[in-house]
Amino acid sequence: MRTRIAEQVLEFAFPAGTSRGVYTTHRVWRVEVQDDTGRVGIGECAPLPDLSCDALPPREYRAKLEDACAELARTGEIPAGSLREYPSILMGLETAVQHLRAGGWRLWDTPFSRGEEGIRINGLIWMGDFPTMLERLERKLQAGFKCIKVKIGAIDWQREVDLLRRIRERYSPQQVELRVDANGAFSPQDAPARLEQLAAFGIHSIEQPIRAGQWSDMARLCRESPVPVALDEELIGVNDPARKAELLDAVRPRYIILKPTLHGGFRGAEEWMRLADARGIGHWVTSALESNIGLNAIAQWCAARRHDMPQGLGTGQIYTNNVAPFPLSIRGEQLWFDPAAAAPCTELNAFLDDWNGPAECITVHTSGSTGEPKPMQARKEFMEASARMTCRFLGLREGDSALLCLPLRFIAGKMMVVRSLVAGLRLIPCEPCGHPLRGLQEPPDFAAMVPLQVFNSLQVPQEAEMLRGIKNLIIGGGPVDDDLAAQLKKFPNAVWSTYGMTETLSHIALRRLSGPSADACYTPFDGVQLALNEHGCLVVTAPHIGCHNLATHDIVEMDSRGRFRILGRSDNTINSGGIKIQPEQVEETLRRNGLADVLLTSVPDPKFGESTVLLTTADPTEAERICHSCLPPYSIPRRILRVPALPLTPTAKPNRPAAHRLAQSNI
Repeated sequence: MRTRIAEQVLEFAFPAGTSRGVYTTHRVWRVEVQDDTGRVGIGECAPLPDLSCDALPPREYRAKLEDACAELARTGEIPAGSLREYPSILMGLETAVQHLRAGGWRLWDTPFSRGEEGIRINGLIWMGDFPTMLERLERKLQAGFKCIKVKIGAIDWQREVDLLRRIRERYSPQQVELRVDANGAFSPQDAPARLEQLAAFGIHSIEQPIRAGQWSDMARLCRESPVPVALDEELIGVNDPARKAELLDAVRPRYIILKPTLHGGFRGAEEWMRLADARGIGHWVTSALESNIGLNAIAQWCAARRHDMPQGLGTGQIYTNNVAPFPLSIRGEQLWFDPAAAAPCTELNAFLDDWNGPAECITVHTSGSTGEPKPMQARKEFMEASARMTCRFLGLREGDSALLCLPLRFIAGKMMVVRSLVAGLRLIPCEPCGHPLRGLQEPPDFAAMVPLQVFNSLQVPQEAEMLRGIKNLIIGGGPVDDDLAAQLKKFPNAVWSTYGMTETLSHIALRRLSGPSADACYTPFDGVQLALNEHGCLVVTAPHIGCHNLATHDIVEMDSRGRFRILGRSDNTINSGGIKIQPEQVEETLRRNGLADVLLTSVPDPKFGESTVLLTTADPTEAERICHSCLPPYSIPRRILRVPALPLTPTAKPNRPAAHRLAQSNI
């Protein structure tokens, strides 16, 4: 088992006030564990400054975390005994191992994790000035929350009382349940009178009215308070089971509030649950300001146990740089898990199961650019050879991070996984989408994208900066047009356009797009032999990946060194009146002259055999003007058809068969 630690500083979307102070940032440590099959598990260690019993200085904390990870890697077991005093580390490792075992973000199989049920949560009103708290309260009530938790103890007490009065003037206890959290703000002397005032508003419970560690005073409040008392901070640092029982027996609270990050990880929280149940003490679960990784783990762990009361799990929207996309969302007063958003990890582990199975071959599908996607069998040994070829060419090293943002149904996605396996890369799976860098905290060392993903990323400043930071970026699945190539030429790191297909198990040649060595020609990998057939099409021989005289439909120009430039495809060639027109060349010329979305196809013609039709999303009059300004007469489309969107394959390539059918049905 291998482990890796990544540090991140989460940025609050607003100053998060408590009676102890205001949080604006939160330093967390992400732990990744990977087993010998390539499966990955991710957990989060998120100690809170001035609160967690293990909130050490960052350097000391990381050293302890590194020791725990080393022990986990060596033995395959979490060193739980030595981590009792480090609950946030324990929870992070528990989450990572559970993620690894589950094979995806569905950590426990429950109606919640299947997307069948939500978890009812309270609406949290953070401390602030009176108008701000009132505004936050109104938003929560309008959203449909029937349980509201208000942080108190930081502003003028009477103003806080006025806020609670406002709620009760509009909503009865039967309509809205009110909880308050003092975070230890009251003194033992002031607390009784303030609890009497709170009782007038039908308060469900108060969390931690006085500072932790005052057991006798807290026990008295629990006996005498007209408002039920819940312990929260009181549990922090009480990690020995005997000491836990002693605390509950001495104080006898009505409730305890469980935060695995603070209260012993999942194991420690379950100890608290069992002890509380044995004494008739109620409990509910809340987060401790974790990012979505920790919040997801706590929510799913909670859902695997009874959760009759509203839980405190609504903190997923408090950070500007939270982990996204993520399968958690709030609808009304419930937290939901979306299994579809967790699909990338599920698909990855399904592929790894196939890869580690006894079969010698893996089923892959062609891209569908010349017809319907078709399944084919690829030998694992050839896929490994192809992966080594790429990793060797790019100089990828063990431990480098690799972003998986392409669909695993097709060869490009599968080969990213295989490269990570043969080279020991750290794979980062994300949803195959138009903005794959959104939500990442640092650029990966290696990524493979289609041109549309690169184009979209360049439109968002933060994503563009992340894109520029990728050390090796390969782009395939479609042509890189001149405008995009011009932008990529300025990139400081290596950017490559790939040449290959499903039959060659991804690419067998690359051309440099970035820097002074940018090139118009593709250079084949070592061991790849190229030739031209009588039609001017490329023929590929590469025995180590199972290719023998593979005749492609790509028409190319080749130099004496075997480097080549693609002119078009023979199966796309349009023969109009005896003149052969290559659609790719016409389309590229139009793009260079300002007509971006174009696709050239043809329809049968009784006089010319084939008649050219240009599909475009642009104004037909403007399209016609550009065509006449930059194309030779024989290449000017005979007809122009405006369409809402160009037909594309699932891998974002031009769908030329669909374009042909579309033209025929509309001309």
